[in-house]
Amino acid sequence: MKLLRRTVLLHISLLIAALWSCKRDAQWEGQEPVKKVSTETVPIQLQYRGCFDLGAGIYMSNEFEGARLNGVARTNDTLITVLITAENSPINMSPWYAFKLWSDDPREIYIKLTYPKDASHRYHPKVSPDGMNWLALDSASFRVTMKLIEDEQTAKDLTMKLSVGPDTVWVAAQEIITSEQLDQWMSRLETRSYVKRDTIGISHEGRPVSLLKIGESDDQRMIMVISRQHPPEVPGFLAMQAFVETLCADTELAEAFRSKYNTYVVPMANPDGVYHGHWRHNRGGVDLNRDWEDFNQPETSAIRDFMMQLTRSTGGKFYFGVDFHSTQEDIYYTIGPELEGNMPGLVPELIEATAQEFPDYTPNIKPRSEKDARITSTAFLFFEFGAEALTYEIGDHTPRDFIQRKGKVSAMKLMELMLK
Repeated sequence: MKLLRRTVLLHISLLIAALWSCKRDAQWEGQEPVKKVSTETVPIQLQYRGCFDLGAGIYMSNEFEGARLNGVARTNDTLITVLITAENSPINMSPWYAFKLWSDDPREIYIKLTYPKDASHRYHPKVSPDGMNWLALDSASFRVTMKLIEDEQTAKDLTMKLSVGPDTVWVAAQEIITSEQLDQWMSRLETRSYVKRDTIGISHEGRPVSLLKIGESDDQRMIMVISRQHPPEVPGFLAMQAFVETLCADTELAEAFRSKYNTYVVPMANPDGVYHGHWRHNRGGVDLNRDWEDFNQPETSAIRDFMMQLTRSTGGKFYFGVDFHSTQEDIYYTIGPELEGNMPGLVPELIEATAQEFPDYTPNIKPRSEKDARITSTAFLFFEFGAEALTYEIGDHTPRDFIQRKGKVSAMKLMELMLK
């Protein structure tokens, strides 16, 4: 009977993958297979932080957590040129930028975002009056210049038009979510008796790698949630928040789930990178999501050590693991459907059940081959613990209300499936 069930689930997985592949022409094909790279600590470039007087009563600043502004000059009366560079190289093209500006008198100005020759622009600007409430800048207010890199058209730079005055205007690649805001969010969840907070390690610069425990079970059945390995990937963090809040909700479904499964959450795996406004890496100059085999970095080592100690001390199992990210478009990176963990078929069933709640949305899935390098968190969760694992990617420009609904529905469907 068990063999029959596994065979049926495998066929379901392959059918889902086949159905999705039929729509491949209309969908982004995702990134190339990940490759093993060195994750030994290397130097990074720290930006100079300050308040810059650009003349004519115009000022700009990067003196806040999450800022990224490596050079700035007033080119003429109305144009300000900004240089954005990465913390080191080689690096994934995730050029984060964040700064604030104001002027003595109301005026309209243009800001040109420029990058090194081998880099390209990625994120459309968002603006805020207070660094907390954000709106996407209207597309009529910015222009992107294109260039050729390796025979492909890509964005070279961006020029935006802004109205400024004595009140500060914040500009950023995505919403700025700082460690202080994360602390406030965790504190709100921690008011519930079934939510506990802990610190499982420290970063290169001594910032806490924080953990939330959600549930009241005996740790025989567990799930793992990770987010913000890559600092700019805020849409993935927002999906994680909706997902976790649904697991914490005062509903019969969530209460039943918490009585059977404990959920462990690392909501900001790269606190140093977030603080410094990095494009991709931690303070050690490393992409943390390539360090899940060698564990050269303190952040990945802290999560590994916590999980291994927990399973050894309790004898329990991790049945599901999800790592939230963001990329050009929504996509799921999964373990190949022919490979089985502690709850075979869970991931394809979860994706299918979630998709059924969004009639106009076709999920994009890219299974990882067993031959792929086992250096990412998803591979680690599956091959080390048998957790049915998933990299949950949200598109850079996915509407925020859809992110919230998708995160919530994903959590609900996961709970229903795991309680069956």
